[in-house]
Amino acid sequence: MLAKLGLILKEPKNKRPVAVGAGLLLCALLGSSFLALSMTGILGRWTGQKADTPLSLTQEDEQSTVLRLVSLSPQARESQLETVAAGGKSLDQYRARYLLASDLIDQKQGEKALKWLSGLESDYPQLASHIALKRAQAYEVMGDKVKATQAWQDLLKNHSTAPVAAEALSALGKSNPEYWKEAIAKFPAHPRTQEIIRASLKKNPNQFAQLLLLAKHNPSAKETGAIRDILVDKYAAQLQPEDWQIIAFGYWETQEYAKAGKAYAKAPRTALTAYRTGRGYQLGDKKTEAILAYQQLVKDFPDAKETGLGLRRLAALSPSKDAVVYLDLLISKFPDEAAEALLSKAQILEALGSTASATQARQSVLTQFPKSEASAQYRWKAAEQKAREGKYQEAWQWAQPITVNNPDSELAPEASFWVGRWALQLGRQKEATAAFEHVLGKYPESYYAWRSAKFLGWDVGDFTTVRNLQPKVTVPPLRATLPAGSATLKELYQLGQNNDAWTLWQVELQNRQKPTVPEQFTDGLMRFGVGDHLEGIYHIWSLNQRETPEERSQWQALRNSPAYWHALFPFPYLEQITTWSQQRQLNPLLVTALIRQESRFETKIRSVVGATGLMQVMPETGTWIAEKIQLKKYNLENPDDNVKLGTWFLDYTHQEYNDNSMLAVASYNAGPGKVSEWVTKFGLGDPDAFIEVIPYPETKGYVESVFGNYWNYLRLYNPDISQMLGKYAASSPLISR
Repeated sequence: MLAKLGLILKEPKNKRPVAVGAGLLLCALLGSSFLALSMTGILGRWTGQKADTPLSLTQEDEQSTVLRLVSLSPQARESQLETVAAGGKSLDQYRARYLLASDLIDQKQGEKALKWLSGLESDYPQLASHIALKRAQAYEVMGDKVKATQAWQDLLKNHSTAPVAAEALSALGKSNPEYWKEAIAKFPAHPRTQEIIRASLKKNPNQFAQLLLLAKHNPSAKETGAIRDILVDKYAAQLQPEDWQIIAFGYWETQEYAKAGKAYAKAPRTALTAYRTGRGYQLGDKKTEAILAYQQLVKDFPDAKETGLGLRRLAALSPSKDAVVYLDLLISKFPDEAAEALLSKAQILEALGSTASATQARQSVLTQFPKSEASAQYRWKAAEQKAREGKYQEAWQWAQPITVNNPDSELAPEASFWVGRWALQLGRQKEATAAFEHVLGKYPESYYAWRSAKFLGWDVGDFTTVRNLQPKVTVPPLRATLPAGSATLKELYQLGQNNDAWTLWQVELQNRQKPTVPEQFTDGLMRFGVGDHLEGIYHIWSLNQRETPEERSQWQALRNSPAYWHALFPFPYLEQITTWSQQRQLNPLLVTALIRQESRFETKIRSVVGATGLMQVMPETGTWIAEKIQLKKYNLENPDDNVKLGTWFLDYTHQEYNDNSMLAVASYNAGPGKVSEWVTKFGLGDPDAFIEVIPYPETKGYVESVFGNYWNYLRLYNPDISQMLGKYAASSPLISR
């Protein structure tokens, strides 16, 4: 049942990309709600309290009647929009008229649309250019070619510098190709221009300049990969270093790492391009080329931060004696890398028989770098070992310093939770309560916050009760404002005009290789609008990789908003999920959590073994289920069909394990046979301890991810839990020794 996409995803800061399945996109993409969100070392603090942020709406928008209708279908909102549109002049009236016209054009009712558009430009300047666009489109759907041509010409005359002019140039170019040349010259990134270029290339593929335009302005599109290959294979002699960087970036974004490494080698020489040369080769399984590239990086940029990371990679690729030399250089020159280098060195020394030296290196990590991630990792491994031996006092002593010295470690939530669990086993209730409250206050988005809430007695469900809960869900009625983009873009987005907003954004987003923090967040939201949830979530999550103080500050400002978290945990296909969850008597938030982990809400996504759609249903499993429920026709790419079949299977796995949701979810990932083996081998006395010993790291992470997702949907969309959690936002008790 597990979707094995076999992807290698974009590289987290100081983390190696890993090959993952869709069910285990958790660490490399977004991770479990704890694991991946904590990867940056600085976890979220928003718990439901309103804050003034870059995403905050104006008072006028908050009171808007029209904006509350955006999520409804055109049929469901028509009468209410007409009532507002027939009223007195106001921003809401202008919005209602625009939405009505847009809906009518989609329904091929151009004449009715024109009535609502009449004179609207002067009242509604934010969308003046798009009102002109809608007027031209209205005439087009009416079949009035003369008036449509005049409308396109008027648009071009009155809004010649606006990106929407590309729409007019595209339409007018059908009778006069000179307009198409103008579109290519002025608006190369516009989707209509891209269509013009692709059509031209079909007729004559040997157009170097146009191939390069597509590679530059649409690097992530599926068809652009072939274009990059053509440029490399046929036009390498004409490519300039800056062109190679464009090509390398595209390969890197689409995880073609060996090609990226080769292209970065020809890009302008910087520490970053030198590092990505080596890293691309390494991820592309070209070890010799990777070693040579890393060695050149060290030689050319001895003091660059990328060289520190390169030395760590180089050590991992080298024989033991050479690796020790690289690690010693790393320790001496790059303090931020020293602790992890010491642990790596200790492993090598241990393997070489130098046990005393290995022990000394590990001890140095604890004494010289107690606040490092390496120190936290070393302590946690020791704590886990002591716990396995039943030595809970010693386990507690090893783990407790992590909660104080390493509060921003990715291990801190887990360590803090287990400090509480071990305190309970030692009969220290007060310290256990403090530990659980600490997790809720400091790491509210983590999987371990859910487990802590359970031990504090909150009604959040446990592994054996969560299936039957039907929590109240309150979805925000309004979209947040965008932190980047023009006033026109922001207004289109607020009105739910997703395709028009996306089209405009393609022109407004200038620096695709390194957008600003507000631009990257905006790009993520734009992608949700056009159904690209996987990339949308990734773009928002990966803001944690920003490093400069200004960027970190901007990121933190965004994270103080509920809109940031709602974006990371969106609610598409809510109707289908709710319907079939009720039919199967499943907690709809648990189903949503599983879908988020399996597919990131991508309806057409397929794994390398054929698992398909939202719940990653295998074709043979779908056939089996369809026979069981007498479903003759279905399409796994159809959201309703997929959720219908996937929830049946999730119900089936629950029945197999007496409604133990932890085992049911593990079975959904690894299969019933394996889970039964683990229960027989390890027993199920303590479910938290059982999860820790699941022998498949993928399944262990999957279980934590799904329930971490569940907890985040609960804390974000359930008013009662959100309010309770808000009490811990201002401060959290420290755990004393």
